[in-house]
Amino acid sequence: MLEEIREQPAALERTLQSELPAIEELRRRLAGSPPRLVVLAARGTSDNAATFGRYLLEILTGIPVSLAAPSIVTLYGSEIDYRDALVVAISQSGESTDTNAFLVRARGQGVVTVGITNESASTMTKVAEHVFLVRAGKEKSVAATKTYTGQLLAMYLLAYALGAKIDVEGLKRLPGYADAALGLEPSIGEMSERYTFMDHAVVVARGLNYSNAFEFALKLMETCYVVAERFSSADLLHGPIAMVGHAFPSFTFAPAGVTWEGLSETLEKLRSLSTETLVITDRSNRPAAEFGKKVICLPLELPELYTPIPYIIPAQIFAARLAEQKGLDPDKPRTLSKVTKTL
Repeated sequence: MLEEIREQPAALERTLQSELPAIEELRRRLAGSPPRLVVLAARGTSDNAATFGRYLLEILTGIPVSLAAPSIVTLYGSEIDYRDALVVAISQSGESTDTNAFLVRARGQGVVTVGITNESASTMTKVAEHVFLVRAGKEKSVAATKTYTGQLLAMYLLAYALGAKIDVEGLKRLPGYADAALGLEPSIGEMSERYTFMDHAVVVARGLNYSNAFEFALKLMETCYVVAERFSSADLLHGPIAMVGHAFPSFTFAPAGVTWEGLSETLEKLRSLSTETLVITDRSNRPAAEFGKKVICLPLELPELYTPIPYIIPAQIFAARLAEQKGLDPDKPRTLSKVTKTL
């Protein structure tokens, strides 16, 4: 897991260089007939990437985005009208049976379909009309890391294909941002020791980093066996904060930008409850450091738009090192396998 976390800058670089031509082709096709709706279908970590896609695409394109419930098709057999929609399936392995079935059903209606996967020879590449590969190389760890950030990058590229005014040169800086995040590995390893006996936690974020709250919580659950709840800062205040208190650790993604005012109110509330708080931020949001008993601060000043990829990397490192602190093997979570097939 740690080795694959360290491979992310190179994987992001490869993906950008290899997939930009295919994205340009899709951009030209969609320009003549833009979709009225985007539907994203995924499971697990890929579903967390889809959650990021929902925020990013709606913010940058104004096109409504729906997160699909594949069982509507695979179990209930409902006939959903996807005409004039763009249907996108996301899967690390490309072998998720329900997301592939979703693609097949949509393509049967003449809908434009896109598959995003790390496996060039997978079933998904055969059933999707347009394929974008996350060029992460073979991912051996059960806990997905480099494919998740690759999928986030694919969402930026998809937004560009849909006409969003994304600075491609800005995207080319993401591998460097990821590399800077990796430089924090020694300090994160030391920090994780304090949490060796943690068995429950809450992870908080909002907006573009909301998906990272789900992904970090998932990594804590599957590699460290920590019961990790995840919330937007707004939803946490609508009731669940009642469970939080002393000796109940919280983790918060806190970029500068439009989400900071609400996040700072939540962090203030957590501080009043004597909660053990760890904040992930960067140098553009110096006030965030005041709220955390522990702070992971990236040595960069980042626009909020580009924070999700570099922000999740310290969380991945934290989960991998915490698993080691607990005497667990993060590469062999109990009962899990790399490919999960469900309908």
